[in-house]
Amino acid sequence: ANVHLGKLTWGTIRLGDKLRAKLDTQARQATARHHSATHLLHAALRQILGDHVKQKGSLVAPDRLRFDFAHFEPISLEQLVRIERLVNEQILLNTPVQTRLMALAEAMKSGAMALFGEKYDEQVRVLSMGEFSTELCGGTHVHSTGDIGLFKILAETGVAAGIRRIEAITGIRALDWVVDTENTLNKMTSLLKTNRSSLEERLSQWLEQYRSSEKEVARLQGKLASSQGSDLASQATEVKGIKVLATKLD
Repeated sequence: ANVHLGKLTWGTIRLGDKLRAKLDTQARQATARHHSATHLLHAALRQILGDHVKQKGSLVAPDRLRFDFAHFEPISLEQLVRIERLVNEQILLNTPVQTRLMALAEAMKSGAMALFGEKYDEQVRVLSMGEFSTELCGGTHVHSTGDIGLFKILAETGVAAGIRRIEAITGIRALDWVVDTENTLNKMTSLLKTNRSSLEERLSQWLEQYRSSEKEVARLQGKLASSQGSDLASQATEVKGIKVLATKLD
C-alpha cells in the first residue's frame, strides 16, 4: 500500500472526508530527468576518474541537480567534456530504465552500487540503465534514458577536503541554457563586428589593444606627474629667491 503524507495549509478536514491527490506532472517529470541523469553522471565519473569516486551527497530538483562525490583534485576541462559527452551518449542510446525488487545480499552480489552508511531493508529496489549504471534506488526515474533529453554541466567546484561537486541541468532547462548561450555569442559577435569563427581572435586583439592603451595612459600620467613636479620645484625655488632678496633689502 502507498502512504502519502500531507500538510493542511487552509480549510478543514473531518473524519470521513474524501481527499484527492493531484501531482504536478511537469515538476515530477523534470525531477525524474535530473534523478536519472544523476545516476548516469555517477557512472560516468567512475569510468573517467576511477572507481574511488563515491557519492557523498545529492540534490535532485525540477530545475537542477547537484552531485557531491569523493575525488582528490579539481576535474580538468578536458575531463568535464568527456564526462558530459559520455552521459549524453548514454541518453542518445535511449536505454530502457529497469527496476527490480531483490534481496539486499543478491543485489550487492549483482554489482549494484549502494550508498556508504545508508541503511537498507532486506528487500531493495535495484535500478538499471543497461550495463552502464546499476544502483540501489527508490526514487522516481524516467522510462528510458532518452527521456532526459540533454545533459549540461554548469559548474564543478570543491566543497570540502577530498569532496568535489558538480551542478548540472537537463531537458528544457538545458535547452534554455543553449539558447541563452547562442544569444550571448550573437551579441558578442555583433559588438566586435566579427563572426563566430573569428570571435576568439578578435577578442584577443581587442584585449591586447586595451592593455597597450592602459600602459600608454600610465606612461603619460607618469610623465605628466614628473613634469608637474619639476614646475612646482622651479616655482618653489623662485619664491625662495624672492624671500632671500626681500630679507637682504630689509
